[in-house]
Amino acid sequence: MQKKQENSSFCLCPLASGSKGNAIFVSTPDTAVLVDAGLSGIETQRRMTAVGRSAQDLKAIIITHEHTDHIKGAGVLSRRFDIPVYVTKETFNACQGLGKIERLNFFECGAAFEIGSLAVTPFSISHDACDPAGLTLKHQGKKIGIATDLGVVTNLVRTHLSCVNALYIEANHDPEMLMTGPYPWHLKQRIQSRTGHLSNQDARNLVTDVFHKDLDHVILAHLSEENNSPEKAATEISKNLDPLSTALHVAGPDQPGEMIWL
Repeated sequence: MQKKQENSSFCLCPLASGSKGNAIFVSTPDTAVLVDAGLSGIETQRRMTAVGRSAQDLKAIIITHEHTDHIKGAGVLSRRFDIPVYVTKETFNACQGLGKIERLNFFECGAAFEIGSLAVTPFSISHDACDPAGLTLKHQGKKIGIATDLGVVTNLVRTHLSCVNALYIEANHDPEMLMTGPYPWHLKQRIQSRTGHLSNQDARNLVTDVFHKDLDHVILAHLSEENNSPEKAATEISKNLDPLSTALHVAGPDQPGEMIWL
């Protein structure tokens, strides 16, 4: 179900989600940003065109952490369209292959900043990266929460994701599929660790913890193609959701999702 408000001016769209690449488009009437740019520059442009948007209009690229599936196209897009890149200093120092960034802006987790009409608050999450960040983005009283690539849900995460109108949350794996699947044991241990990835059940518990009457959209992200399925993830998370009040979406790796209006 898509809950679309025609007079809304705040929207988000998953361009890609998964180990092949991650990118989320977020826009107000005058400020468009990418949260992560894990596709190639050309593929990012293609997917933005597919949803009726242009990379030329981007005011910023915000990087959550240094893994390749989150930064692959950031440097190319920044240079091609003169887009500022926002990143923590520790993450930037750990990035490989970004190249020279002319318009670099450092932020710190816990310190809010503004990009045009977007109010951005980064917060620390638990993942095997140097300084990984979750984000909330606010505009005219509406709030989007983004937390992917985290191994455990802390009280800090719950606090920042409270009162969001759209929740973009990791539902990486089904535990049984992971344990009986083809991954080597050390990789299974990494995924299940406190610096790994959230299971479907973890995501369900988080949604339950932060649920409120104005949570209009939940977007499930970073699903493993080997250890999960959209059907399993949606079934698990929907156990505690009312489809008449909260729309459930699943972001995929191969094509952009729908534009979600708040």
